[in-house]
Amino acid sequence: MGGTKEAAELAEELVAEGRSVITSLAGRTTEPRPVAGAVRKGGFGGADKLARWLIANKITKIIDATHPFARQISKNAVRAAALSDVALDIRRRQPWIRHEKDIWIEVGDLETAANTIAAGETVFLAIGSQYLQPFEHRTDVHFITRMINPPDSGIALADYKLILARPSSDWRAEAELFQANRVTTLVCRNSGGTGAHAKIIAARELAIPVIIIKMPA
Repeated sequence: MGGTKEAAELAEELVAEGRSVITSLAGRTTEPRPVAGAVRKGGFGGADKLARWLIANKITKIIDATHPFARQISKNAVRAAALSDVALDIRRRQPWIRHEKDIWIEVGDLETAANTIAAGETVFLAIGSQYLQPFEHRTDVHFITRMINPPDSGIALADYKLILARPSSDWRAEAELFQANRVTTLVCRNSGGTGAHAKIIAARELAIPVIIIKMPA
């Protein structure tokens, strides 16, 4: 169960060891990064159907290396593993730890994050295209949102700029992006790992406040 940088790295390691690996991707990104081994795109339709797929394809082990906020996928993996009697290995990222220079406002969900933004701010919204709805009522905020692919249903934010690009792993590039767009607040989830951490460092170096959604337990 992939879709993360860590999952892609793990697939490469397992294939190099001679293992047969199938990486399952949700399919939201039309041009995902290359992944070693076989790739399956799209959902399974729930835990029961996933269990049947595991049995039909003679899978001997599931590795859940999904995004830590992909809670439903992880729940389905646990139930499917039990139904199919397939071993389950959960690879969970550790959350980012607040640095003494970080200006963090920690919140529990997207709705609270949206309501915490001060009026008139220019907000870099780094949460993914499927999570924009809670921010649509903030007509008093200018949003900068970055996506790899624009959502099929469009964007309903009242005032926004869309940047089509992958996040940079270089905090200096992220800082230049923030400065060029006069970003005054960053909103993101505490997803952990190294792949998306550059924006956190950039906000730290520029003394930009971060409204950060806590990683689910």
